[in-house]
Amino acid sequence: MFSESDGYERFMGRWSRRLAPLFVTFAGVTEGDRVLDVGSGTGALSAAAAAVDSVQVTGIEPSAAFVRYAREHVDGRFEVGDALALPFSDRAFDRTLSMLVLNFVPDPATALQQMMRVTRPAGVVAAAVWDYGDGMQMLRTFWTAAVGLDPDAAARDERHMPLCTRGSLAQLWRTHGLHEVDEQPLTIDMAFTSFDDYWQPFLCGQGPAGLYTSSLTESARKVLESKLRADVNLTMRARAWAVRGVIT
Repeated sequence: MFSESDGYERFMGRWSRRLAPLFVTFAGVTEGDRVLDVGSGTGALSAAAAAVDSVQVTGIEPSAAFVRYAREHVDGRFEVGDALALPFSDRAFDRTLSMLVLNFVPDPATALQQMMRVTRPAGVVAAAVWDYGDGMQMLRTFWTAAVGLDPDAAARDERHMPLCTRGSLAQLWRTHGLHEVDEQPLTIDMAFTSFDDYWQPFLCGQGPAGLYTSSLTESARKVLESKLRADVNLTMRARAWAVRGVIT
């Protein structure tokens, strides 16, 4: 049995680690910045930011297990906390970032307001989310197979999540008064070593797809596995939408 943090690392961590350096560059993290990572998870984004000279990284994350993992693996300060009530003073950071989190937050507008509050004037607030509709091939392949076998699974498909389509993040940023708003696609590729390298992480119960897989009977799970084994391409692409804006 995998721990929560180990399960996440097997399922999404490797994708996050590839995306994080692209997002850090997009957000314009520079030497000496004070960076807040909102929803820091196991620390992929924090690690990429900390690789920039003299950057001071702080992570806030609701999962105590993820915070423990980040503290053990990443150079930074990590705390258990809520994106909707950031425990930091106003204007405390140069750049406030959030990667692959806002679409899971129950009130993204409040989370953005909190991110803006803790960012200094002329500082940057940036976020990225996967394009679950068409851009995340690993999950699109999974849900196409799952829904083909079980039409009721369609309601669990991440394609229905908020903020995951072109322009959605930019609209949220502009609505809340951020300036110089820019939204760009960030794309990575992943080569799986085998079908099991693709399939086994779904058995860790992480995210909507993992939870759906865990809910299946053993026989239904084997049918889904067989269907995916026939469909999976071992090289897959993932696209995230990233947005940045400047505090006035």
